[in-house]
Amino acid sequence: MIDQSLFEKIQNRVLDLTCPTPLIRVEEGVYAKLETCHKTGSVKDRFVFEAVKRGVLRGEITRNTVLIEATSGNTGISLAAAGAQLGLPVKIVMPRNMSDERKQMLRRFGAELIEVEPSDFFGAIEERNRLVGLSSSYWSPMQFENPLNIAVHSGATGPEIATQMQHLFGFHRWHFLSGAGTGGTLMGIIEFFDYTDDAGQCKVMQVVPAEDTKTHGIQGINDGSDFLLDRSRVSDQVLVPTEVAAEEARKFARTHGILVGISSGANLWAAKKWVRENCPKEPVVTLLCDRGERYLSIL
Repeated sequence: MIDQSLFEKIQNRVLDLTCPTPLIRVEEGVYAKLETCHKTGSVKDRFVFEAVKRGVLRGEITRNTVLIEATSGNTGISLAAAGAQLGLPVKIVMPRNMSDERKQMLRRFGAELIEVEPSDFFGAIEERNRLVGLSSSYWSPMQFENPLNIAVHSGATGPEIATQMQHLFGFHRWHFLSGAGTGGTLMGIIEFFDYTDDAGQCKVMQVVPAEDTKTHGIQGINDGSDFLLDRSRVSDQVLVPTEVAAEEARKFARTHGILVGISSGANLWAAKKWVRENCPKEPVVTLLCDRGERYLSIL
């Protein structure tokens, strides 16, 4: 049964997004989608807010629900904001080596933070699952397993980019490049191309840290598994060292006046590198995944 008080809040559009987010030209052949313009400043608002809305409408989320998720940060921040807007408690499980700013944001939204060992994303998922199994009052969007995490990008992000590339810049075809955390964004764009790219000419590339999962510092990507991503459907991979990604993010702030996070720096550097080495006829679109304020202590 739908909880009427939460349903009324949903009707009042408390979880509305700032879509469509802007698309900008970075340089010749490289364009970027400013997912920084969402409510909490990251691409994860798309999935989390939609998942929570559906949970309320299905009666899965009530006034007695505790929202919980395992995360490197951004999904947790989105969920904490949703919980604050709905008046629900939130528990976030994350590795302890994530940035202090992310932790501060989570706590500012009122979330309880449960920390596991550094870079132990599987440990965070296990703890989330353990807690969910303890009580029927716990509800999780299950970001690493939920196909909705793909559908929001095949159904919204992909069409937005296509419309903007055509109407703003005159391109009917484009390639896509980004890092993968859950893999939802990349897989969503792959599925979008399945329906729109009749000639099969649009490529999807994955940005991967040059260091291994335990030692790289590009928070938000390469969390130890491909999760939702079918890597066999990725056209290419571009390796990016952590310090190169950090410097690219710092450079972008100085040249474009937009603070972005370290994974955005990795995306920007990889997109430029791929265009330079492959000289494609069509441009590459990448994501500026989140705002840089949550990384000031590490950038």
